[in-house]
Amino acid sequence: MQKIDSVAGLKNAIQLLEAEHDESGRRLKEQFRITYESLRPVNLIKDTLDDIAKSPYLIDNLLGAVMGLVTGFYSNKLMLSTSGSKVKRLLGIALQFGVTNLVAKNQDTIKSVGQILVKVLTRKRRMNSQKP
Repeated sequence: MQKIDSVAGLKNAIQLLEAEHDESGRRLKEQFRITYESLRPVNLIKDTLDDIAKSPYLIDNLLGAVMGLVTGFYSNKLMLSTSGSKVKRLLGIALQFGVTNLVAKNQDTIKSVGQILVKVLTRKRRMNSQKP
């Protein structure tokens, strides 16, 4: 800071410092308002849901979990149908759990195999329709 020699210089320096102080106070209040708004429970929940919805892996993970649950459920139903034995029910639950985990963990492989099968079947259909 420069050395002040006159009363006018002192008043000028005081005015500059007061202006700086006012600007700093205004910025601090604005930052406080922004922080307060971002920490409100409604905004925290909304931001979290937005982050979840924008996650590129969420849909794949959700799809894999649903696909695993559905296949596990149907494998249990196909295997046991309506048996009354408790041992068979326990085996069915274990089978359902195993199939669910297998499908959920290997969804990319299953998806690739499914795409290959669709290509092969559509290619055979086109070849059969082109034959005279």
